[in-house]
Amino acid sequence: MMLDSPYIYIIGRMGLLLISTIILVIFVISCIAYQIRIIARINKISQIREDFSYAMVHDMKTPLTTIFTALSFLHSGRLDDKPETKEKFFNVAKEEADRLLTLTNKLLTISKLENKKMKMECEKIALEPMLVRLTDKFKVKSHKPVSFEFDLQTPEIYADAEYIEEVFSNLIDNSIKYSKERVDIRISSSRNDLYSIIKIYDNGLGISEKDQRSIFNKYERAAAGSRSRRKKASGFGLGLNFVQQVIEAHKGKIFVNSIEGEFTEFIIYLPLMVKEL
Repeated sequence: MMLDSPYIYIIGRMGLLLISTIILVIFVISCIAYQIRIIARINKISQIREDFSYAMVHDMKTPLTTIFTALSFLHSGRLDDKPETKEKFFNVAKEEADRLLTLTNKLLTISKLENKKMKMECEKIALEPMLVRLTDKFKVKSHKPVSFEFDLQTPEIYADAEYIEEVFSNLIDNSIKYSKERVDIRISSSRNDLYSIIKIYDNGLGISEKDQRSIFNKYERAAAGSRSRRKKASGFGLGLNFVQQVIEAHKGKIFVNSIEGEFTEFIIYLPLMVKEL
């Protein structure tokens, strides 16, 4: 039998095999690409864990060293005839111990909130006394001039007093930490039909659009880590994640509005009244 085109005949006979081979090659390439993505994700997670561990150890080492030094001086007796200096060393040790305890509690709280093991004990809270208490504390603690302005059109909110105060404390602390030589903070409250709305505005360093997309992520390095290294501010990305977790546990929402180099504003929406959280 004579064939006009043996190549077409051979391809026709092997067509099914060729198609099967092409499908298999595509499948293998897809598997390799998927494995590469998994490896890249694992490497990213490992890097985040490594950076977090380093930041955690660094942030714990500093207060522990300070506490150890203060206790050594107190135990040595060299300050027994200097009551004012002795009291100063004692207060430093106490403040650093409080800092470690706050960090530990924040980690435990985030873990409980993520696993839905924490219930918010909500009640009506007067905003002004809480905010005055917080602003007085930060005025004393801050090493730079800080001014606060209130515009509280809604005097009360419905929330867990302990955790919502910690939320405000974190946001005010960030405003001061990531600011210029002087920081002006404005806190306002209003309401609509469903929510109490609290806004915390500062004239600080601002947050880039890129960082705004991930600023609430746990162990977020772009917003917390890199800004910390540039601006010499401590922390490793737990504060804003804690804030978001607490607000969401209240069935609320939080947003950030910022222009880098100009201002940052956090906007919190808390339900007016929720029977059960």
